[in-house]
Amino acid sequence: MKESKVEALIYYSKLTFDSDHIVKKSKQEIQEKLDEYTAQGYRLTSTTSTSFGTALYIYLFFEKDM
Repeated sequence: MKESKVEALIYYSKLTFDSDHIVKKSKQEIQEKLDEYTAQGYRLTSTTSTSFGTALYIYLFFEKDM
């Protein structure tokens, strides 16, 4: 049997000349979530993202054996 978790992260676009501002901001937070769940025995199984208005939603799906 497996235990599953989903983590949702939200990033907002802003007016800037730096087209990579969301990538730069999100990398550290995503890595922290990966490290947090890995330490608990979970592994990343899937990711997806969607945008709505000025927001970018990133979903990380984890699972571990029970």
